[in-house]
Amino acid sequence: MALTDDTVSPDRDRRATPDPADARPTLKTIARMTGLAVATVSRALSDAPDIGADTKIRVRKAAQAVGYRPNRAGVRLRTGKTKVIALAHATDHDFVNHVARLTSAIARELRDTGYHLIITPFFPDEDPMTPVRYIVETGAADGVILNETQPVDPRVDYLLSHGVAVATHGRTATPGRHPSFDFDNAAFARLAVERIASRGRRRLLLVLPPGQMSYARHTRTGALAAGDAHGVAVEILDTATSHDRALAIEAALADRLGQGDLPDAILCASTAAGMAAVAAAEARGLVIGRDLDIVGKEALPFLSRLRRELLVVPEDVGRAGRFLARALVAAIQDPKAPPLEGLDVPTAFVGDPP
Repeated sequence: MALTDDTVSPDRDRRATPDPADARPTLKTIARMTGLAVATVSRALSDAPDIGADTKIRVRKAAQAVGYRPNRAGVRLRTGKTKVIALAHATDHDFVNHVARLTSAIARELRDTGYHLIITPFFPDEDPMTPVRYIVETGAADGVILNETQPVDPRVDYLLSHGVAVATHGRTATPGRHPSFDFDNAAFARLAVERIASRGRRRLLLVLPPGQMSYARHTRTGALAAGDAHGVAVEILDTATSHDRALAIEAALADRLGQGDLPDAILCASTAAGMAAVAAAEARGLVIGRDLDIVGKEALPFLSRLRRELLVVPEDVGRAGRFLARALVAAIQDPKAPPLEGLDVPTAFVGDPP
């Protein structure tokens, strides 16, 4: 019989029927490939501590080969967990901030753990609690990494009270309560004051983060203590913070450098502030390294390439991201275990001999 457009070929009919082998791969697919039990495959993909490293590698290779992706809804139904971690951060900083570096490091560390990273931003005119409440109310994540931590941070209290694990980039006033990793900004400030004092500087201007943030207090405390010890007068810029836009910081610094009793050193708590300090100083005809020193910190080799005369301390944000990812996963998997806490203590400037 000749086939027409209205005639269904048996071969066409069979091709229209989905082949089970072409269906979305599942845990059973990987179990058949590896000869392991479905439960073992599941635990291997979840990075369970009782599964050997060789088995985990074998299972992950098989999962990658078939393009396996866990069904998040199914995972949540089976385990009560989303296998999702959220990073909540502000959107109001200049491009030179280190959020991108932090995000990349967290994502890489989570790559083979079965956890998925989502970004939950909040805007300058928005309450920082808004994204945190959204995560809790929608059950969007098992854990949250917070940036720009405050000593008494209501976001931490809210998350912990709702049974959501939390890790902070920055310390709170209650160590041992949750995982954290911090750059020791007090040590950074002490290091800066010691260096400028050794170069004969005696009047330091501080460009700090907003005062409610933990690292603003740490930087201020370290600078004041070192200033007292080394005979350096410390002034805090009160017309801008290191979180402001670079142009606003530059304008505030240019105004201060146009007044009397000029500082002979500027300590900047952000890369954007360091750039602004260079622009403001040079606009006033000051020569960096001769008329004044500028001290900054950087997550990427930016300031140290902008002007060789700058005094720059490196901050390993990648290390922070990797640590926070591991620490938060550990807190999710074993909430009763002591939280992991890390501190990066700077000891040298870029270009110092080893």
